[in-house]
Amino acid sequence: MAEKELTIDFEALLKDVNADFPVYQTLDEEGKVINENLVPDLSDDELVELMTSMVWSRVLDQRSTALNRQGRLGFFAPTAGQEASQLASHFAFEKEDVLLPGYRDVPQLIKHGLPLAEAFLWSRGHVAGNNYPADLKALPPQIIIGAQYVQAAGVALGLKKRDSKNVVFTYTGDGGSSQGDFYEAINFAGAYHANAVFYIQNNGFAISTPREKQSAAKTLAQKAVAAGIPGIQVDGMDPLAVYYVSKKAREWAASGNGPVLIETLTYRYGPHTLSGDDPTRYRTKEMDDEWTKKDPLVRFRKYLTEKGLWSEEKEEQVIEATKEEIKQAITDADRVPKQKVSDFLKNMYEVQPQNIKEQIEFYEAKESK
Repeated sequence: MAEKELTIDFEALLKDVNADFPVYQTLDEEGKVINENLVPDLSDDELVELMTSMVWSRVLDQRSTALNRQGRLGFFAPTAGQEASQLASHFAFEKEDVLLPGYRDVPQLIKHGLPLAEAFLWSRGHVAGNNYPADLKALPPQIIIGAQYVQAAGVALGLKKRDSKNVVFTYTGDGGSSQGDFYEAINFAGAYHANAVFYIQNNGFAISTPREKQSAAKTLAQKAVAAGIPGIQVDGMDPLAVYYVSKKAREWAASGNGPVLIETLTYRYGPHTLSGDDPTRYRTKEMDDEWTKKDPLVRFRKYLTEKGLWSEEKEEQVIEATKEEIKQAITDADRVPKQKVSDFLKNMYEVQPQNIKEQIEFYEAKESK
């Protein structure tokens, strides 16, 4: 008797996998509420505070770019366009929660408590940029793509073992979600039900590699399925939706339910970094124009103006205050003594071998002249 052929509908299986990841959105591009159920419970003062932070971040991006071109700032990864993804998500967390940023997440780090002058020193590669205040629950920005995810998983497990109700939150880009560290971290955190919220800021390109060439997955949020944790996709240009989803994710993780993976659909208006990237080589003007219409500041500005909470005058005040803050911070950073070769050698070794001691003496003699 002929063996009955087993039929497997692979297309149906794939369709099922891709089916359950809608994009959560509260505001449309005109700042109108399209989903009342996703309007967060924020007071008028909190809404203004969030908008102030987003405007502050846009000005910081503009001034940091200018400072970099003047030779007064070192490494810088532009953030314009990602203000809702970054600042509205951060707004949902508490001071005692632990932030593990990537190199583009300096705005969140400053809002979490890092003095702006120290952020500038970090950009310059100065060791003083890593001397964090004792009460700052954060690690320095990670340059290695995705490595902060692994660190976050470990810190989150530590919080869980201490029965802490605080959480770890960390960020990477769409390119970071293709790294091995990404999978190892969410799998580890998921297995131990650790207190973590993981963000993928999907800004469309890993440097110049388009999102669609990085993964066949329909969404990046669905990568959470393999780790057995919730994955959710949100409009990353919508500050209210980002805040709402982030707040709910934090509550879930803080309650001992394990981690959450959030994909924010956003866009970086500038280059990947100011270290030679030219986005005009891989992005079209039409694409830039399309995302400019979704600008999170414009969207939120319209929403708050309609509520009588924001005005052109108020925004101008925030802009001028931010410029003054940046001016003072870069002046403070300039006053910090420059690093010496002998300092590098001293910082590298806790116990210095003889050949290093000789080099330190050699350089100290040169530096004293």
